[in-house]
This record gives sequence, C-alpha cells and structure tokens, in this order.
Amino acid sequence: MKEKSEGLYSDDRKKHYLRHVIVMAVLVILLLAGAITTTPETAHNTFWALVPPLIAIILALITKEVYSSLFVGILTGALLYSDYSFEGTVNHMFEDGIIASLSDSYNVGILCFLVILGIIVSLMNRAGGSAAFGEWASKRIKSRVGAQCATIILGILIFVDDYFNCLTVGSVMRPVTDKFKISRAKLAYLIDSTAAPVCIIAPVSSWAAAVSGFVEGRNDGIFLFVQTIPYNFYALFTIVMMFTIVIMKTDFGPMALHEKNAQEKGDLYTTPERPYADADETKISSKGTVADLVLPIVALIVFCVIGMIYTGGFFNKEDPANFIVAFSQSDASIGLVYGSFFGLVFTVILYFVRKVLSFRECMECIPEGFKSMVPAMLILTFAWSLKAMTDSLGAKEYVAGLVEGSAAGLMNLLPAIIFLIACFLSFATGTSWGTFGILIPIVVSIFNGVDENMMILSMSACMAGSVCGDHCSPISDTTIMSSAGAQSSHINHVSTQIPYAVSCATVSFLTYIIAGFTKSAVISLPIGIALMIGFCFFMKKRSAAAS
Repeated sequence: MKEKSEGLYSDDRKKHYLRHVIVMAVLVILLLAGAITTTPETAHNTFWALVPPLIAIILALITKEVYSSLFVGILTGALLYSDYSFEGTVNHMFEDGIIASLSDSYNVGILCFLVILGIIVSLMNRAGGSAAFGEWASKRIKSRVGAQCATIILGILIFVDDYFNCLTVGSVMRPVTDKFKISRAKLAYLIDSTAAPVCIIAPVSSWAAAVSGFVEGRNDGIFLFVQTIPYNFYALFTIVMMFTIVIMKTDFGPMALHEKNAQEKGDLYTTPERPYADADETKISSKGTVADLVLPIVALIVFCVIGMIYTGGFFNKEDPANFIVAFSQSDASIGLVYGSFFGLVFTVILYFVRKVLSFRECMECIPEGFKSMVPAMLILTFAWSLKAMTDSLGAKEYVAGLVEGSAAGLMNLLPAIIFLIACFLSFATGTSWGTFGILIPIVVSIFNGVDENMMILSMSACMAGSVCGDHCSPISDTTIMSSAGAQSSHINHVSTQIPYAVSCATVSFLTYIIAGFTKSAVISLPIGIALMIGFCFFMKKRSAAAS
C-alpha cells in the first residue's frame, strides 16, 4: 500500500518541489525589495514584525515542507532586525533565536517532557500494552463513530495540560483508531481539538493558571477565568462541532479525502509524507495486557498532577497553598518533567517486576522513544526561534496599539474585533499564551472598574481567538504535538484541520457580535450552538449532493 501511494503521488511531489523553488525565488525578490524600502525603524513595531511568521506559514502550506519553511521565516526576521547585515543576521538568527530558544529553561523542560513521554510510549508498545488495549477496545467499540467518540471523551477527561493531552490521547487511542481505519489526519484533529479548547475552559489546568497570572491588578484571576467560560465560544463550539461531525459522519475539505482513503484503501496517511509509518514496527512482547497500558497512563496522570501542584507550593511546609492556588501558581514545564520522570520509573519497574520486558529491553526503548520525538522537537525549536524573531521586531507593541485604538469606538463590536486580532496574532506567532500576555492586560486596564461585563466578555474573546489562531497555525507547539501524538504528517494535520477551525471561528465571530449587544451568554451561546450544528447539517447535505 505504501509503494502504491508513493507512486500515485510522485507527480504531486515533483509539483511540490517546483512550487518550493518558485516560492523561494519570489521570497528572494521580496527580501531584496524589503532591503531597499525598510530600515530598523520602519520594520520595528509595525506590520513588518508579523511578516516572518506569515512567510513561514504560507510557504509551509504551499510547499508542504515545514522545516525549510520555518527556517526561511527565521532568516527573514533576522534580516529585518539587522537591516540586512550579514554578521547581524547570523548573530541574531542563532544567538538570539535558535540558541536562546534552546537555552530557555521552560522550552528545555518541554523538550525533556517530550523525550520522556516518547520513551514511555515506546515501552508500552514494546510491552504489548498498546496492542492489548487495541484488541480489548475493539471488542467493546463496535464502530468508527464509537472509536472517535471515545477519543474525544478521553481528550476531555485529560484536561490538566494540552501537551500532556496531545501525546497521551494519541498513544492510547491510536491502536483503536487504526483498527477502525480512521485516518491519522482525523485522529490528529480530534486530539488537537480536545487539547487547548478543553484546557482553556477547565479551571484546574495549566492554562487557567496562565490566564489568571496575566490579570494584573486583580487578586481574583481564577474567579474571573471561571466567569469567562460561558463566553469562550470557540472552545465550546469546537467540542460541539467534533461530536456533531462524528455522529453525523460528515467530513469536508481535505479531510474528506483522507477519510475516504482510510476507509476504502486502508491508507491512513494519504500522502507520501508519513514520518511515523514505521514507528511501531518493533518487537512486541506476547505477555502484554491492558493493565500494561492503563497503569502507566494512570501513574503518569497522577504524577504529573502532583508535579504541577508541587511547583505551585502545595507541599510548602511553611506556607502551603491550597489545590486551586497551587495550580494557578504552577510551572507546567517543570511539573510535567517531574511527573513524566516518575511515571517512567514506575513503568520500568512495573514491566521488570511482571517480567514483561527485561531491563535491557527497557533500556533499548530509550533511544527509540527519543528518535520518535525528533520531528516534533525540531519543529518546536524552529517555531520557538521564529517567535523570538517576531518578538524582537516588536509584534507585541504593534498589536497592543491596534487593540487600544479599537477601544475608542465600536464598543459593542469590540469583543468580535478582539477575537479577530487574537486569532491573527496567535496564528502568526504560534502561541496562545503569548497572545494572552499581550491582550489580557490591555483588556483589563481598559474595562477594570468601568464595565465588568464587557471586561469578562472581551477576556473571553481574547482567549477564544488565541486558541483559534493556535489551532490553525502550523508553527503552534500544540499543533505540532498533536501531529506527534497521532503520528501524522504535520502538514497533513494542518491542511485538514484549517477548514474545520475556520468554520468554527466564523460562527464564533458572529456569536461575539451578538454577545457584544446582548451581553448575555444565556442568549448568545444557544444561538451560536444552533448555528454550529446547522452548519454541520448543511455540509452533510452538500457532501451528499456532491457524491
């Protein structure tokens, strides 16, 4: 099947390479034009600050090649920052970009978490836990709809952290979805849609902690976060949309082709780019049981929760914080590393004691797990470096000026405007948390003590827009990890997810317009849900008519 698919798409590959060359030539011309028309002063704090990530995103979507596209974006940012100086470009690109990103303690913690989780997944596969769970689940889950609904429910239940969600749900449900011939692109969409969208409406999560930390001048950050949940339309509508399209068996856009190939041909990847196709081709123990997957996953969840509240001061002897406060003060990067490390120790001991794997076989899984995470780690490193280029050009200041300027008029439309700005900024920079950090303090300063309702609604719009942009962006860390969790080609995941995300964003935008005038979730939320379900019905009828 693999050879057949590669032959089928060999012409497309040649077209992609040709497109890459053409786009690169156009970029060279644009950069030369930019060298003539811009200076450090004109590039800083202007729209030019968002040009590097936009170039990377557009190039990745056109050429279907993510590594070189991200690198071109980094190079563009360095050129603009250094005023096209060769020495300045090289220094800024590596010293302030790639090296600085890999030197950041938070980023290193995420990379360590990725590696350890990759090792645990490799151990579970080698021990036969994943295969045993797949067989157990297939006897109880009787349909493709059931497998997809089970994936969504598991994703909703793992609401503590989006990174943890992406990789855990993928490793648990991949054997099940493969058995029911669900494409890797569809699995990646389900994982991604239950990561950030669920975390952003869960009061006990690393995301709630981040948002509450950005509410300056208020000591009730978590309480404000809870008040924003009914207005977080994009997150809520994403969950509604997932269940609707799964139950109605509706797919549209590029996803329809991926699902058709998976069902009719058994091809879970569709395109020749399948970086994880041979990831599971390892020797599997015949002694594995369902417990060999469930126990490590449960231990991982417990240890990660303990690790996060530990970093938030829950176990502080002198002044212990309560559970909610500990979460709001936690350091997700360090906490997840602690949790995953002890989860790894537990898993090795479990398999060794049960004699499922020998100690040597457990140690052989370390390089295997590391290798499986290399694509995600490389994309993450480039994405972080690209964000550093954007920050150095003053993207935050430019967007802050746009929001403050919008607040002067069109007050009832402001939530919808903030939603669009947050979408664009998060899409261009690939970070929800960075967008929170820019927009939420501005929103609070504008409305604090003036209009509490509008402040909560605008905060919700900011959070929803940030998640939406992050959901669409090829350079988003959550999107990258969802591809890794589903073991899907990253560009396939992005290209199939965007039509779904944009559809949900459109409904959310219209609902924010309604909410801006009514200032009531009781009125606006049901209208938005009805619009979302109605759109899915429309797409189902349209797909049926087209076929």
